Amino acid sequence: MNKKALRADALLLLTALIWGSGFVAQRSGMKYVGPFTYNAIRFCLGSLSLLPIMFYRTRENLTRRTDGSRRTFVLSSLTAGTCLFFAVMLQQISLMFTTVGNAAFITGLYTVLTPIFGSFWGQKTGVWTWVGVFFTLIGLYFISVVGSLHAINVGDVFAFVSAFFCAVHLLLIDRLVLHNDPIRLSAGQFAVCGLLCFPFAFLVEPRINDFIANTMPAFLEKGAFAWLPITDIAAGLTGASAIDITNLLIPILYGGIASVGVAYTLQVIAQRDAPPAHAAVILCFEGCFGALCGVLILAEPVGRWTLLGFALMFTGMLLSQWEVIVKSRRKGVT
Repeated sequence: MNKKALRADALLLLTALIWGSGFVAQRSGMKYVGPFTYNAIRFCLGSLSLLPIMFYRTRENLTRRTDGSRRTFVLSSLTAGTCLFFAVMLQQISLMFTTVGNAAFITGLYTVLTPIFGSFWGQKTGVWTWVGVFFTLIGLYFISVVGSLHAINVGDVFAFVSAFFCAVHLLLIDRLVLHNDPIRLSAGQFAVCGLLCFPFAFLVEPRINDFIANTMPAFLEKGAFAWLPITDIAAGLTGASAIDITNLLIPILYGGIASVGVAYTLQVIAQRDAPPAHAAVILCFEGCFGALCGVLILAEPVGRWTLLGFALMFTGMLLSQWEVIVKSRRKGVT
């Protein structure tokens, strides 16, 4: 393996680590603000963090020349940003009810779902993809059991639906990037996603807070998800102590700048030199890092069924990428 490929693989592994550990930040942030508020701030920060990169690329003439107009860019940003909004909001809500490990692995199903959805757009789906689907579905069943094999965690259902939107979003980006500069498109879609979250933060979050207080008091007793309504935050963080503000900034900055801005940039840089097979396999480790960080940082319990489910899902993700691996090896990539 040449030095460029080795460096690219290292950057991809770092990307997977940042994305996986980002689930911890997403869950921790909801101790202080609601899911819509958290994602609103997070994605607006992510969009702003890409502005220096856009300026540098424009100055150095690195921006991709496309046939896209300003109207194309706006429509592309609206389309991708809206799809991303549904994906990340379902994922964020899932973290209210399930563990970081479960959310990370189940969301990672998009690596399996993407080639299946792509078949409806004329892309070929081979037998190994379906074998991977079989393994991941069995694994999904095992990690979603709670105490018995017939109790399904509602948070896992939200994460599963989120994976569908993630797969559709990936296919949309694959098409839209043909007519837009990738960094510019990312900044646009992140901004759209963040702005869409704000009205829901004002209109929906107070009702979520009341619902949890009335029907799930155990969540509040554990100190989780007892967030302030965004109206209180906008009025000057009423009732929040200095330590609350500090603890809130850490997950928001990590989720916005690291998970969105830095990790995406690393992925773009790395995939210029990384063999496709390497990228496909390494990014599957996002779920593993998420589960590990959930155990080490949040002390989340992991039972035998969950471990079996993680192993089956990871195997399924790798099998779904087998044709990419074989194709790369035929081209002489080691």
